[in-house]
Amino acid sequence: MSIVKKIRHKAETAGGATKKTVDKSLGNERMEAEGRADQAKGQAKQAGDKLKEAGQKVKHIFKH
Repeated sequence: MSIVKKIRHKAETAGGATKKTVDKSLGNERMEAEGRADQAKGQAKQAGDKLKEAGQKVKHIFKH
């Protein structure tokens, strides 16, 4: 997994959290929901990255 993708996924999560917080304070429910969705999407991508790395480690263990 490239470091660029990891950073991009972290940024997506952080951006969603920021959007959610700001729009909640402004009372904009639709944008708050979009922020929650962006945050969840970024978290899902990060979980996928971790799963992919774990699979590569297991593959490496059985290779040797």
